[in-house]
Amino acid sequence: MRLWYEHHSQRGAAYVALLVLLLPVFYPSLFSPLGHASPSMFSEWNSPKPRHLSLLKGALQHQISNEKKSDLWPPLPPQGWKPCIRTAHNPIFPREANGYIQVFLDGGLNQQRMGICDAVAVAKILNATLVIPHLEVNPVWKDSSSFEEIFDVDHFINVLKDEISIVRDLPEEYSWSTREYYAVAIRATRVKTAPVHASANWYLDNVLPVLQSYGMAAIAPSRTVLLLTACLRIYNCYVARFPVNENKSARSGKFVALHLRFDKDMAAHSACDFGGGKVERLALAKYRQVLWQGRVLNSQFTDEELRSQGRCPLTPEEIGLLLAALGFDSQTRLYLASHKVYGGEARISSLRKLFPLMEDKKSLATEEELAKVEGKASLLAAVDYYVSMHSDIFISASPGNMHNAMVGHRTFENLRTIRPNMALLGQLFLNKSMDWSEFQQAVQVGHKNRQGQIRLRKAKQSIYTYPAPDCMCHG
Repeated sequence: MRLWYEHHSQRGAAYVALLVLLLPVFYPSLFSPLGHASPSMFSEWNSPKPRHLSLLKGALQHQISNEKKSDLWPPLPPQGWKPCIRTAHNPIFPREANGYIQVFLDGGLNQQRMGICDAVAVAKILNATLVIPHLEVNPVWKDSSSFEEIFDVDHFINVLKDEISIVRDLPEEYSWSTREYYAVAIRATRVKTAPVHASANWYLDNVLPVLQSYGMAAIAPSRTVLLLTACLRIYNCYVARFPVNENKSARSGKFVALHLRFDKDMAAHSACDFGGGKVERLALAKYRQVLWQGRVLNSQFTDEELRSQGRCPLTPEEIGLLLAALGFDSQTRLYLASHKVYGGEARISSLRKLFPLMEDKKSLATEEELAKVEGKASLLAAVDYYVSMHSDIFISASPGNMHNAMVGHRTFENLRTIRPNMALLGQLFLNKSMDWSEFQQAVQVGHKNRQGQIRLRKAKQSIYTYPAPDCMCHG
C-alpha cells in the first residue's frame, strides 16, 4: 500500500510539474511579459466568483438613509494647514544660466510626473535652463505619449518662470543631442544615472562640470532631497488634456473616483490568492518566476499571512465592499480609473453589481475621442489623474505611484481622500463568519480618521505623498 501511495503521489507531482511546463507552450499569452493587463485564459476557464458572497448579499440588501448618504459628501473642513512654498530670499534666478539640462524620463505617467518635479529641482540647483522633458516610449505598453500631449506646456513654462528658465527645444547648435545619439555609445554629455536621493552636492559635483564644459547635459534625475519645496509649484501646472465629452450627464453631480490597479503584474507580484482557483495560482506562480526569478519576498508567506499583514491588493469585489460599508450605494456615481483588469469583466462583476452607475474614460468618451488617444497609455492615465483630482472623493485599491501622487496632491488641496486600512481589511476578509452589520461597523470605525486628515511626513517618506510640513504651513 505504501509503495502504491508513493508511486501515485510521485506521478501526481509529475503531472502537476508537466502541466506548469506545458502551459506556456499551449497558451503563451498567459506568461508573456507583455501580457501585463490582459485577461488570463485561466480567468475564462474558471471565472472568478465572489469570495465574500455573504458580505456581498448583505451589501446589496442593505438600505442607507438619505441622511447618512448626505454625510458622505461634505468637503473636508479646514485643518489648519495651507500650501506654502519656502523659497530662497531672492527667488529670481540669475539672468545667465550655466547651460541646458536635457531630461529623459521612463516609467509610467506618475513616475514621469515625479521625474519632471525632480528635473525642475535639478535645474534650480544648477542654475540651468530646462528643456521640456522627453518621455521615453514605455516598453510595456508601447506608449508614445509626448509631454505636449499630456501637459499644458505654455502654462508649465509660465508658472515656473520665477524659479527656472524653460525652453521647448535645445538651440540648433545642440540638435545632435537626441535620444538616438545616446543609445549607441557612451557620450561625454550624458551623465550617468544619479544615485537614489542624490543630494544637491552630487549634482554640483557631477553635472555642473559637464554643463560648464559643453553647455548642456543630458540626465535622468533621481529623487532630489534639496529644493524640492520649490518644485512643488509644479502641482499647479499639471493640466492634462481631457478628451472626455463634457456634456455627458455623468459629469454632473458628485462622484467617487476609484483607482483600481489590478493587472497581471500586480496580481503575480503580490503572491496572494485571488480566487481564480488552482489553475490561476499556477499561472501567476509561473509568470512571477519568469519576471522576477524568485526575487519576490511575498512568495515566502502564505495567503493568510499576507492578508493579515495588509500586503494583498484589494480585489474589485473587496474595494466595492469597503465602499458599501462606508455608506456608498447603488446610486453612487463611481468613476473607475484603471487600465485593463486581470480577469476581465468577470473580475469586476461584483463591483459593478454594487455600483451599476460605474463609468470609465472609455464609456464616457465618444468613438472619435477614443480614436485620437488609441495607443496612448500615458495620455489615458493623465485623463484618469485629471478626473480623480476633480472628484469629490478619491480612493485607491492598493498603494502605488498613482495612489501616492494623488494622496499628496489632494492633501495639498485639502480634498477628501480615503486611505484603505489594508491590515484591518485583510483580517476582516479572512473572517468568514462575520455578518454584514459587524463588517460595516468594523470598517467605519477603522476608517474614521482615514478620510484625508493631514499626516506629517516621517523620515524617508516621500514629499510627493506627504507634503506637510515641508510644503505646507500650519496656522
